[in-house]
Amino acid sequence: MRVIIAGCGRVGSALAVQLVAEGHDVRLIDRRSKTRRLLPAGFPGSFHEGNAYSRTVLEAAGIEHADAFVAATSGDNSNIVSARTAKETYRVPIVLARIYDPRRADIYRDLGIPTIASVRWTVHQIHQMLLHRHLTPELTFGNGETVLVRSELPAYLSGRRLAEFDVDGEIRAVEVTRGGRSLVPAHSTRAEPGDLVTFAVAATALGRLRGFLDKELGT
Repeated sequence: MRVIIAGCGRVGSALAVQLVAEGHDVRLIDRRSKTRRLLPAGFPGSFHEGNAYSRTVLEAAGIEHADAFVAATSGDNSNIVSARTAKETYRVPIVLARIYDPRRADIYRDLGIPTIASVRWTVHQIHQMLLHRHLTPELTFGNGETVLVRSELPAYLSGRRLAEFDVDGEIRAVEVTRGGRSLVPAHSTRAEPGDLVTFAVAATALGRLRGFLDKELGT
């Protein structure tokens, strides 16, 4: 996947190194050229100097074809502007942002942009949210107690009723995108190859849903 990271500080550089080691196409943006020193010698990704909310800089980094955008600069204002630009102007599928002031979390939440804080936890959480093989976070509600996540179901699950995935009070299949069209599944709706299913999940049950899907794949 192509990932653009705004900010080449400790978080951005560590995440970039981890992603390129896994074979991903990573482009970094930072207004300070000296932050390039945080990257290892021979780093295969590209580095673009400038502000991450500049459309000229974003387009030079390939934002129009990006699969994900991570706002991890040292300023909350820069992060929210660049994240909004990536999400609303360029329609990047996955947009994540780091915040320093937790009081701003509601602003991001209202925009549908997941947020993360603290260095070590930030790198881990962004990495998981970008690359988990089944679940993509879409939206959180309240203080994060309920989450919408999406999963492309394996083809061999075709024919099973989507209602079989429901766990009362914890997990519910609420939408399925099929052939480019969205529908609300009925109790009798069965999975078809290529279905992308949206689940409403209690935050405490994310591990249960993830574990179930991993078990189905035999991993």
